[in-house]
Amino acid sequence: MQREPQASDYRPDPKIEAIASWIADPVKAARFPQHILRFRNDRWAAAVGLQTLDDEQWLGHFGRFQPLPGNLPQPLAMRYHGHQFRSYNPEIGDGRGFLYAQLRDGQDHLLDFGTKGSGQTPYSRFGDGRLTLKGAMREILATEMLEALGVNTSKTFSVIETGESLQRGDEPSPTRSAVLTRLSHGHIRFGTFQRLLALEEREHMALLVDYCLAIYPGGLPPEDAPGRDEPAVILLHQVVERMADMAASYMVAGFVHGVLNTDNMNISGESFDYGPWRWLPQWDPSFTAAYFDHSGLYAFGRQPEAILWNCQQLAVALRLLADTEPLLAALNRFGDLYTAAMTRRFTWRLGVDSRGQEADTALVGAAERHMREHGIGPDDFFLRHRGGRGAAEGEFGEVLRDYSGVAMDDPFWQRDKPPTLVIEEVERIWAAIDQHDDWQPLMDTVADIRRLGAALGAQPIVNTPGVHNPVGLGMA
Repeated sequence: MQREPQASDYRPDPKIEAIASWIADPVKAARFPQHILRFRNDRWAAAVGLQTLDDEQWLGHFGRFQPLPGNLPQPLAMRYHGHQFRSYNPEIGDGRGFLYAQLRDGQDHLLDFGTKGSGQTPYSRFGDGRLTLKGAMREILATEMLEALGVNTSKTFSVIETGESLQRGDEPSPTRSAVLTRLSHGHIRFGTFQRLLALEEREHMALLVDYCLAIYPGGLPPEDAPGRDEPAVILLHQVVERMADMAASYMVAGFVHGVLNTDNMNISGESFDYGPWRWLPQWDPSFTAAYFDHSGLYAFGRQPEAILWNCQQLAVALRLLADTEPLLAALNRFGDLYTAAMTRRFTWRLGVDSRGQEADTALVGAAERHMREHGIGPDDFFLRHRGGRGAAEGEFGEVLRDYSGVAMDDPFWQRDKPPTLVIEEVERIWAAIDQHDDWQPLMDTVADIRRLGAALGAQPIVNTPGVHNPVGLGMA
């Protein structure tokens, strides 16, 4: 079974205060006309000792943002720059969110509460600082499915409808408003480092590297890696390991993030901030999620390339502290790490035992060609062939027959259809809310997705030398 979050006492630990004066700005939450609780993640509330909050207390903390005991006295809007579709933008930062609190979970991981739609900040520019209810609903679905599929992702912790009418150009308006709180391993982005480079704040860059190494611990670089004792080099090796795994996790999930800008890359290797995401209806490397991604820069099949490019921009920033050669050595590991993560994750989701890197790589290639040739989406493919079953004629069938499957005793695998979040299903769920205020289809879908996660079970631990198990909520 998939490991459930471990119950914990409430343990505040606002470590960010040590660097907050030069990395963030104190802000205030918006005052909303209404507070209607729509989603509370009690699984993860137990992990941070907040499961005993009644609904009114929950609304106070996650709708009005009254400070949690012993935590940050005031929310912090994070400062950062970033490449957005490869164009550098120094005018960004937390424009409709903030860091609300930090606390420990049952495994002693330091976690952040971050918000979306909580009001304007110094970085809102021309935005209203709000989030649509549809956007909040979509983030619930994205994080639940990604968690079930083993992706290292933020968790949607709370969604509260706020009673405002919003005008948006990408959905019918006026539309309903909400404020979302996510639980994640920090909000230190690649763009945070890029900002310090642009401002030539070398001392702060060194302090930030030390903070990240302490908060997001990982292994040391390979023994033959140049500069392996330098903090900036160690950090880049760890980030490259995490991001290679994240890229592979997207591909095996059949997921398209849509906006892989450097300000959407987290040092912890954790996926977060879900806007125009999509799941593949069929295996198509050119499939895009964002309607404004006209060049296909962040198309499904280009996501590993995009994530590596972002790692390269982090390396450029770290040149403020380290020489080029050891940073390049870290970047050059991405390809092999990605291939290893891809095969490990693919065999795990398919429910077959690994036969070694070479054989597993051939399996992945044959499966991709099979899906393209037959117009099959990943969700149907992995259910149909779970445990090595359904090995039809052709190249993929021949390769699959050489694999032994894992136990198939969970009744979930006898289903005809898997849970899926292709766009038609997402729109069906939203229509029930929008037209009838019917939240049951959403709750039923979340429950079904969690059944998928339980049936898949925990991922195998990474044993490759120099590669640690990625920092992740609920990871084994």
